[in-house]
Amino acid sequence: MSNKLLPGFKLGDHQIDVPLVLAPMAGITDLPFRKICKRFGVGLVVTEMIASRAIDMGRVRTERMAELGADEHPASIQIAGSDPVFVCEAARWAVDHGADFVDINMGCPVKKICKQTAGSAMLRDEPLVARVLEAVVKAVEVPVTLKIRTGWDDSSKNVENIARIAEESGIQLLTVHGRTRAQMFHGHASWEDIGLAKAAVSIPVIGNGDVVGAESAKEMIRISGCDGVMVGRAVQGNPWVLGEVYAALTDQPQPAPPTAEQRCAIVLEHMHNLAEHHGVQFASKMARKHVLWYSKGLRGSADFRSHFQVMPDWQQMLDSAEAYFLSLAEDDHAGELAHAA
Repeated sequence: MSNKLLPGFKLGDHQIDVPLVLAPMAGITDLPFRKICKRFGVGLVVTEMIASRAIDMGRVRTERMAELGADEHPASIQIAGSDPVFVCEAARWAVDHGADFVDINMGCPVKKICKQTAGSAMLRDEPLVARVLEAVVKAVEVPVTLKIRTGWDDSSKNVENIARIAEESGIQLLTVHGRTRAQMFHGHASWEDIGLAKAAVSIPVIGNGDVVGAESAKEMIRISGCDGVMVGRAVQGNPWVLGEVYAALTDQPQPAPPTAEQRCAIVLEHMHNLAEHHGVQFASKMARKHVLWYSKGLRGSADFRSHFQVMPDWQQMLDSAEAYFLSLAEDDHAGELAHAA
Protein backbone atom coordinates (compact mmCIF):
# COMPACT_ATOMS: atom_id res chain seq x y z
CA MET A 1 0.00 0.00 0.00
CA SER A 2 1.34 3.43 -0.97
CA ASN A 3 2.15 5.93 1.75
CA LYS A 4 2.23 8.86 -0.65
CA LEU A 5 0.89 12.05 0.88
CA LEU A 6 -1.14 12.75 -2.28
CA PRO A 7 -2.39 10.16 -4.79
CA GLY A 8 -1.78 12.17 -7.97
CA PHE A 9 -4.39 12.76 -10.65
CA LYS A 10 -5.17 12.30 -14.32
CA LEU A 11 -5.07 15.26 -16.67
CA GLY A 12 -6.28 14.38 -20.14
CA ASP A 13 -4.30 11.33 -21.26
CA HIS A 14 -1.54 11.95 -18.74
CA GLN A 15 -1.23 10.59 -15.23
CA ILE A 16 0.54 12.99 -12.86
CA ASP A 17 1.80 10.51 -10.27
CA VAL A 18 3.67 13.05 -8.13
CA PRO A 19 1.62 16.27 -8.02
CA LEU A 20 4.61 18.56 -7.56
CA VAL A 21 4.51 21.50 -9.96
CA LEU A 22 7.21 24.03 -10.77
CA ALA A 23 5.61 27.48 -10.78
CA PRO A 24 5.83 29.63 -13.90
CA MET A 25 7.96 32.66 -13.06
CA ALA A 26 8.70 35.40 -15.58
CA GLY A 27 12.37 35.63 -16.47
CA ILE A 28 13.24 32.64 -14.30
CA THR A 29 11.62 29.34 -15.31
CA ASP A 30 13.00 29.18 -18.83
CA LEU A 31 14.08 25.89 -20.42
CA PRO A 32 17.62 26.00 -18.93
CA PHE A 33 16.27 26.26 -15.39
CA ARG A 34 13.43 23.79 -15.94
CA LYS A 35 15.97 21.20 -17.15
CA ILE A 36 17.65 21.38 -13.76
CA CYS A 37 14.46 21.43 -11.71
CA LYS A 38 12.92 18.45 -13.50
CA ARG A 39 15.49 16.03 -12.03
CA PHE A 40 14.38 16.80 -8.46
CA GLY A 41 11.04 15.02 -8.86
CA VAL A 42 8.83 17.66 -10.48
CA GLY A 43 5.76 16.00 -12.01
CA LEU A 44 4.62 18.95 -14.11
CA VAL A 45 6.43 22.01 -15.45
CA VAL A 46 4.86 25.20 -16.75
CA THR A 47 6.59 27.72 -19.00
CA GLU A 48 6.94 31.39 -18.22
CA MET A 49 3.78 33.36 -18.92
CA ILE A 50 3.50 34.30 -22.60
CA ALA A 51 1.24 37.24 -23.47
CA SER A 52 -1.22 36.49 -26.27
CA ARG A 53 -0.39 39.82 -27.94
CA ALA A 54 3.31 38.94 -27.95
CA ILE A 55 2.48 35.72 -29.77
CA ASP A 56 0.54 37.73 -32.36
CA MET A 57 3.65 39.84 -32.95
CA GLY A 58 5.76 36.75 -33.67
CA ARG A 59 8.81 37.72 -31.62
CA VAL A 60 11.87 35.47 -31.58
CA ARG A 61 12.07 35.67 -27.78
CA THR A 62 8.45 34.48 -27.57
CA GLU A 63 9.34 31.41 -29.60
CA ARG A 64 12.26 30.72 -27.27
CA MET A 65 10.03 31.02 -24.20
CA ALA A 66 7.76 28.30 -25.55
CA GLU A 67 10.53 25.83 -26.35
CA LEU A 68 10.04 22.55 -24.49
CA GLY A 69 12.69 19.95 -23.76
CA ALA A 70 12.24 16.37 -24.96
CA ASP A 71 12.20 15.06 -21.36
CA GLU A 72 9.85 17.72 -19.96
CA HIS A 73 6.59 16.14 -21.03
CA PRO A 74 3.94 16.32 -19.86
CA ALA A 75 4.41 20.08 -19.92
CA SER A 76 2.21 23.14 -20.00
CA ILE A 77 2.62 26.41 -21.86
CA GLN A 78 1.10 29.33 -19.98
CA ILE A 79 -0.63 32.14 -21.84
CA ALA A 80 -2.30 35.36 -20.75
CA GLY A 81 -4.73 37.86 -22.20
CA SER A 82 -8.30 39.11 -21.97
CA ASP A 83 -9.43 39.16 -25.61
CA PRO A 84 -10.97 35.74 -26.36
CA VAL A 85 -9.88 35.90 -30.01
CA PHE A 86 -6.21 36.52 -29.19
CA VAL A 87 -6.19 34.08 -26.27
CA CYS A 88 -7.68 31.33 -28.44
CA GLU A 89 -5.05 31.97 -31.12
CA ALA A 90 -2.39 31.82 -28.41
CA ALA A 91 -3.79 28.52 -27.11
CA ARG A 92 -3.68 26.94 -30.57
CA TRP A 93 -0.14 28.29 -31.01
CA ALA A 94 0.85 26.68 -27.70
CA VAL A 95 -0.48 23.29 -28.81
CA ASP A 96 1.40 23.66 -32.10
CA HIS A 97 4.54 24.21 -30.02
CA GLY A 98 4.12 20.92 -28.19
CA ALA A 99 2.07 21.85 -25.12
CA ASP A 100 0.36 18.88 -23.49
CA PHE A 101 -1.78 21.36 -21.57
CA VAL A 102 -2.57 25.05 -21.98
CA ASP A 103 -2.52 27.08 -18.76
CA ILE A 104 -4.27 30.44 -18.60
CA ASN A 105 -2.82 33.04 -16.26
CA MET A 106 -5.34 35.04 -14.26
CA GLY A 107 -3.02 35.54 -11.31
CA CYS A 108 -0.16 37.76 -12.44
CA PRO A 109 -0.18 40.90 -10.25
CA VAL A 110 2.28 42.96 -12.31
CA LYS A 111 1.00 46.43 -13.10
CA LYS A 112 1.69 46.42 -16.86
CA ILE A 113 -0.24 43.14 -17.21
CA CYS A 114 -3.16 44.29 -15.06
CA LYS A 115 -3.41 47.56 -17.02
CA GLN A 116 -4.32 45.43 -20.04
CA THR A 117 -7.12 43.79 -18.01
CA ALA A 118 -5.09 40.59 -18.05
CA GLY A 119 -3.58 38.50 -15.26
CA SER A 120 -5.24 39.02 -11.88
CA ALA A 121 -7.16 42.08 -13.14
CA MET A 122 -9.55 39.66 -14.84
CA LEU A 123 -10.74 38.43 -11.46
CA ARG A 124 -12.74 41.66 -11.18
CA ASP A 125 -14.85 40.71 -14.21
CA GLU A 126 -16.35 37.26 -13.70
CA PRO A 127 -18.38 37.25 -16.96
CA LEU A 128 -15.15 38.00 -18.87
CA VAL A 129 -13.43 35.13 -17.08
CA ALA A 130 -16.20 32.79 -18.22
CA ARG A 131 -16.08 34.03 -21.83
CA VAL A 132 -12.32 33.58 -22.13
CA LEU A 133 -12.25 30.17 -20.47
CA GLU A 134 -15.16 28.78 -22.48
CA ALA A 135 -13.63 30.04 -25.73
CA VAL A 136 -10.22 28.51 -25.06
CA VAL A 137 -11.64 25.16 -23.96
CA LYS A 138 -13.51 24.96 -27.27
CA ALA A 139 -10.48 26.14 -29.28
CA VAL A 140 -8.07 23.32 -28.37
CA GLU A 141 -8.28 19.57 -27.81
CA VAL A 142 -5.72 19.38 -24.99
CA PRO A 143 -6.73 20.00 -21.36
CA VAL A 144 -6.95 23.67 -20.37
CA THR A 145 -5.93 24.67 -16.85
CA LEU A 146 -6.15 27.95 -14.94
CA LYS A 147 -3.99 29.79 -12.41
CA ILE A 148 -5.59 32.47 -10.22
CA ARG A 149 -5.21 34.44 -7.03
CA THR A 150 -7.83 34.59 -4.32
CA GLY A 151 -9.23 37.90 -5.57
CA TRP A 152 -8.28 41.49 -6.33
CA ASP A 153 -8.06 42.57 -2.68
CA ASP A 154 -9.33 41.56 0.74
CA SER A 155 -12.68 43.27 0.17
CA SER A 156 -13.35 41.45 -3.10
CA LYS A 157 -12.12 37.89 -2.65
CA ASN A 158 -14.00 35.65 -5.07
CA VAL A 159 -11.89 32.50 -5.21
CA GLU A 160 -14.91 30.22 -4.82
CA ASN A 161 -16.85 31.94 -7.60
CA ILE A 162 -13.92 31.83 -9.99
CA ALA A 163 -13.29 28.18 -9.15
CA ARG A 164 -16.91 27.28 -9.99
CA ILE A 165 -16.81 29.32 -13.21
CA ALA A 166 -13.62 27.51 -14.17
CA GLU A 167 -15.09 24.06 -13.63
CA GLU A 168 -18.32 24.97 -15.44
CA SER A 169 -16.28 26.30 -18.36
CA GLY A 170 -14.44 23.01 -18.81
CA ILE A 171 -11.19 23.82 -17.01
CA GLN A 172 -9.62 20.54 -15.90
CA LEU A 173 -7.22 21.76 -13.20
CA LEU A 174 -7.06 24.90 -11.07
CA THR A 175 -4.02 26.40 -9.36
CA VAL A 176 -4.64 28.92 -6.60
CA HIS A 177 -1.95 31.27 -5.29
CA GLY A 178 -3.21 32.05 -1.80
CA ARG A 179 -2.73 35.82 -2.05
CA THR A 180 -4.84 38.63 -3.45
CA ARG A 181 -3.53 40.85 -6.20
CA ALA A 182 -3.21 43.69 -3.69
CA GLN A 183 -0.78 41.61 -1.62
CA MET A 184 1.55 41.13 -4.59
CA PHE A 185 4.18 38.86 -2.98
CA HIS A 186 3.93 40.32 0.52
CA GLY A 187 2.29 39.06 3.67
CA HIS A 188 1.19 35.46 4.08
CA ALA A 189 -0.56 33.24 1.57
CA SER A 190 -3.93 32.05 2.83
CA TRP A 191 -3.98 28.28 2.57
CA GLU A 192 -7.51 28.43 4.00
CA ASP A 193 -8.61 30.34 0.86
CA ILE A 194 -7.05 27.63 -1.30
CA GLY A 195 -9.22 25.23 0.69
CA LEU A 196 -12.34 27.24 -0.21
CA ALA A 197 -11.60 26.67 -3.88
CA LYS A 198 -10.95 22.98 -3.26
CA ALA A 199 -14.27 22.60 -1.47
CA ALA A 200 -16.15 24.40 -4.25
CA VAL A 201 -15.14 22.13 -7.16
CA SER A 202 -14.45 18.52 -8.08
CA ILE A 203 -11.49 19.18 -10.41
CA PRO A 204 -7.94 18.94 -8.97
CA VAL A 205 -6.76 22.06 -7.15
CA ILE A 206 -3.05 22.88 -6.84
CA GLY A 207 -1.95 25.04 -3.91
CA ASN A 208 0.67 27.76 -4.38
CA GLY A 209 2.23 30.28 -2.04
CA ASP A 210 4.75 30.13 0.83
CA VAL A 211 5.87 26.55 0.28
CA VAL A 212 9.56 26.66 1.24
CA GLY A 213 10.25 23.02 2.08
CA ALA A 214 8.81 19.70 3.18
CA GLU A 215 7.05 20.88 6.34
CA SER A 216 5.32 23.86 4.72
CA ALA A 217 4.16 21.61 1.87
CA LYS A 218 2.63 19.17 4.36
CA GLU A 219 0.97 21.99 6.27
CA MET A 220 -0.51 23.50 3.11
CA ILE A 221 -1.99 20.12 2.21
CA ARG A 222 -3.37 19.66 5.72
CA ILE A 223 -5.01 23.08 5.84
CA SER A 224 -6.27 23.36 2.25
CA GLY A 225 -6.88 19.75 1.25
CA CYS A 226 -5.25 20.58 -2.10
CA ASP A 227 -4.45 17.89 -4.65
CA GLY A 228 -0.94 19.10 -5.45
CA VAL A 229 1.75 21.57 -4.51
CA MET A 230 3.29 24.28 -6.67
CA VAL A 231 6.64 25.70 -5.60
CA GLY A 232 7.79 29.10 -6.86
CA ARG A 233 10.16 31.63 -5.35
CA ALA A 234 11.75 29.10 -2.96
CA VAL A 235 13.48 27.42 -5.94
CA GLN A 236 15.42 30.56 -6.88
CA GLY A 237 19.03 29.50 -6.36
CA ASN A 238 17.77 26.41 -4.54
CA PRO A 239 16.29 23.74 -6.83
CA TRP A 240 17.12 21.23 -4.08
CA VAL A 241 14.01 22.40 -2.24
CA LEU A 242 12.00 20.52 -4.86
CA GLY A 243 13.72 17.31 -3.77
CA GLU A 244 12.65 17.99 -0.20
CA VAL A 245 9.01 18.49 -1.20
CA TYR A 246 9.14 15.44 -3.48
CA ALA A 247 10.40 13.31 -0.59
CA ALA A 248 7.58 14.57 1.62
CA LEU A 249 4.93 13.84 -1.02
CA THR A 250 6.25 10.33 -1.67
CA ASP A 251 6.97 9.38 1.95
CA GLN A 252 10.71 9.09 1.47
CA PRO A 253 13.56 10.19 3.74
CA GLN A 254 14.57 13.81 3.37
CA PRO A 255 17.59 14.20 1.05
CA ALA A 256 20.87 15.50 2.42
CA PRO A 257 21.68 19.16 1.67
CA PRO A 258 23.81 19.61 -1.45
CA THR A 259 27.55 19.44 -0.99
CA ALA A 260 29.65 22.33 -2.22
CA GLU A 261 30.73 20.22 -5.21
CA GLN A 262 27.12 19.42 -6.10
CA ARG A 263 26.18 23.08 -5.82
CA CYS A 264 29.10 24.06 -8.04
CA ALA A 265 28.15 21.46 -10.66
CA ILE A 266 24.55 22.74 -10.83
CA VAL A 267 25.65 26.38 -11.08
CA LEU A 268 28.01 25.63 -13.97
CA GLU A 269 25.46 23.43 -15.72
CA HIS A 270 22.87 26.18 -15.39
CA MET A 271 25.24 28.75 -16.86
CA HIS A 272 26.11 26.49 -19.80
CA ASN A 273 22.41 25.82 -20.38
CA LEU A 274 21.73 29.56 -20.43
CA ALA A 275 24.44 30.22 -23.00
CA GLU A 276 23.29 27.37 -25.22
CA HIS A 277 19.63 28.43 -25.12
CA HIS A 278 19.84 32.23 -25.13
CA GLY A 279 23.28 33.03 -26.48
CA VAL A 280 26.09 34.49 -24.39
CA GLN A 281 24.87 38.10 -24.35
CA PHE A 282 21.45 37.37 -22.87
CA ALA A 283 22.84 34.49 -20.76
CA SER A 284 25.17 36.90 -18.98
CA LYS A 285 22.19 38.99 -17.86
CA MET A 286 20.32 35.91 -16.65
CA ALA A 287 23.38 34.52 -14.85
CA ARG A 288 23.81 37.71 -12.84
CA LYS A 289 20.61 37.00 -10.95
CA HIS A 290 20.65 33.18 -10.90
CA VAL A 291 24.25 32.80 -9.72
CA LEU A 292 23.69 35.43 -7.05
CA TRP A 293 20.72 33.45 -5.76
CA TYR A 294 22.84 30.28 -5.68
CA SER A 295 25.40 32.08 -3.51
CA LYS A 296 22.95 33.64 -1.08
CA GLY A 297 23.91 33.07 2.55
CA LEU A 298 27.18 31.32 1.74
CA ARG A 299 30.62 32.30 3.02
CA GLY A 300 32.09 35.32 1.24
CA SER A 301 29.05 35.68 -1.00
CA ALA A 302 28.80 39.46 -0.67
CA ASP A 303 32.34 39.94 -1.95
CA PHE A 304 31.80 37.38 -4.72
CA ARG A 305 28.58 39.08 -5.83
CA SER A 306 30.15 42.53 -5.97
CA HIS A 307 32.79 41.28 -8.41
CA PHE A 308 30.60 38.89 -10.39
CA GLN A 309 27.95 41.52 -11.09
CA VAL A 310 30.31 43.77 -13.05
CA MET A 311 32.27 41.19 -15.03
CA PRO A 312 32.05 42.01 -18.75
CA ASP A 313 33.26 38.69 -20.13
CA TRP A 314 31.26 35.43 -20.16
CA GLN A 315 34.28 33.16 -19.73
CA GLN A 316 35.42 35.31 -16.84
CA MET A 317 31.99 34.86 -15.24
CA LEU A 318 32.22 31.09 -15.67
CA ASP A 319 35.72 30.97 -14.20
CA SER A 320 34.77 33.21 -11.30
CA ALA A 321 31.69 31.16 -10.42
CA GLU A 322 33.63 27.90 -10.57
CA ALA A 323 36.46 29.30 -8.43
CA TYR A 324 34.05 30.66 -5.80
CA PHE A 325 31.88 27.57 -5.42
CA LEU A 326 34.87 25.20 -5.47
CA SER A 327 36.51 27.29 -2.74
CA LEU A 328 33.55 26.37 -0.55
CA ALA A 329 34.25 22.70 -1.27
CA GLU A 330 37.86 23.16 -0.18
CA ASP A 331 36.62 24.72 3.07
CA ASP A 332 34.35 21.70 3.63
CA HIS A 333 37.23 19.28 3.12
CA ALA A 334 39.49 21.28 5.44
CA GLY A 335 36.81 21.20 8.09
CA GLU A 336 36.38 17.42 7.71
CA LEU A 337 40.14 16.87 8.08
CA ALA A 338 40.29 19.07 11.17
CA HIS A 339 37.35 17.23 12.69
CA ALA A 340 38.89 13.84 11.95
CA ALA A 341 42.18 14.91 13.57
